[in-house]
Amino acid sequence: MSKRLQVLLEEQEMAEIQAISRNHHMTVAEWVRQTLRAARRAEPLENMQSKLGVVYAAADYAFPAPDIDQMLEEIDRGYDSVQDI
Repeated sequence: MSKRLQVLLEEQEMAEIQAISRNHHMTVAEWVRQTLRAARRAEPLENMQSKLGVVYAAADYAFPAPDIDQMLEEIDRGYDSVQDI
């Protein structure tokens, strides 16, 4: 089911939006819908505390890692083996 949204804009804002939508070869309504969808996708769905909780939980684990020289040597060996193919 569709819902109507009414937004009041200053004349200058509306003129700019009309020009932008014309440049994109779309109606003002379609440009506004697409812009609102993009803005909505950019917003985090979860709150920051929830995300930080996941990061803190992951930080509690101790994963083995070699020293930096060994790690760089292994990376170089990996690159070398790919170049031989």
